[in-house]
Amino acid sequence: MTEDKREQTSQHIPVSGGLVLAVLCLVWGGNMVSIKVSNEGIPPLLTAGSRSCIALLLLWLYARATGERVLLPQGLVRHGVAIGTLFGSEFLFLYWGLTFTHASRAVIFLYTHPLWTAVLAHCALPDDRLNAAKAVGIGLAFTGLVLVFGFRPESPGQTFWLGDMMELLAGFLWAATTVYIKRFISAAPVSHFQTLFAQLFFSVPVLALGAFFLESNRTVSLDSVVVAAVAYQSVVVAFVSYLAWFRLIHRYPASRLAAFTFLTPFFGVLLSGLVLKEPVTLMLWVGLGLVASGIYLVNRPAVSR
Repeated sequence: MTEDKREQTSQHIPVSGGLVLAVLCLVWGGNMVSIKVSNEGIPPLLTAGSRSCIALLLLWLYARATGERVLLPQGLVRHGVAIGTLFGSEFLFLYWGLTFTHASRAVIFLYTHPLWTAVLAHCALPDDRLNAAKAVGIGLAFTGLVLVFGFRPESPGQTFWLGDMMELLAGFLWAATTVYIKRFISAAPVSHFQTLFAQLFFSVPVLALGAFFLESNRTVSLDSVVVAAVAYQSVVVAFVSYLAWFRLIHRYPASRLAAFTFLTPFFGVLLSGLVLKEPVTLMLWVGLGLVASGIYLVNRPAVSR
């Protein structure tokens, strides 16, 4: 059995892996802020599609330099199409939704991902079942979502509910992608390079079609801040952080990885307030606390007896 195969079946995430996950959460929290910034100069779906193309090129160049394969075996291409379609749909709603709601709200609804992951994993992965603690966690998180959704900031003409629902759907699609990969791809003889390449490659048509049909009359206005935001999304998030994330997905249980992502909404809300000056109300923090607590309960490791 190879080292990769032994690590793939590990049920425990080491300290080094936990540190990587914490950094990823900070990066992803900042991603919501950067999307909000880039939306000021570039239509959101055009940005999402461009980001996938740039990350795809970087991944191909890196794989060429390191001798890694990026194409899935012929028998797994259909699964590559599936995860790419799910990923593209997720980011269609993620980017588009941020034109209707605040980043501080969007990050909370998007990071229902671990809750959806727990539910879908229960149905699709034999070793990832729900229990009483997970059910309580889902209840807590749902209560938090209701609080956040019910208390919207005053802003005439702003349809927060539409953006919130889009981010919630994006969170579900992210979970579906994660569980699909665990179910059909991570046990196959493929690397995280191949998984990420397929996801990025097959997401481009989805995002391109979305941009064509929904943004054909939108204009582009570039400045240094917008370009920097797109570079952050493309290089730091879509290339570096996703490569690290898929490496972890291939090695550890999906729900244990998802447990760490409760940190991302905290980073996202904090950065939204500091960078974008969005209103961060007490009710928002209360809802965030309930959602984060629910995520922890849903995904905390079982106690050995």
